[in-house]
Amino acid sequence: MSKRPINVEIKPRYKDEPIEKMIKRFLKKIKKERVIENFIARQRYEKPSTKRKRAAERRKKILEKLRLKQESCFKTN
Repeated sequence: MSKRPINVEIKPRYKDEPIEKMIKRFLKKIKKERVIENFIARQRYEKPSTKRKRAAERRKKILEKLRLKQESCFKTN
């Protein structure tokens, strides 16, 4: 976790883009950058072993998702 501030900015894709769509894109971007997770993590101390365990679970979940996606691609072809 770096100490640098994270600036998340969005601009309208076209002139009359609805505000709801822009908010949705903004929230997606925040989630991708993990801004909220980092903020919560800095609020209180977390043991290094707990951090490693949480990171491993996250990696495992992502890998499982990718594996399922690959399997579905091979089944359709």
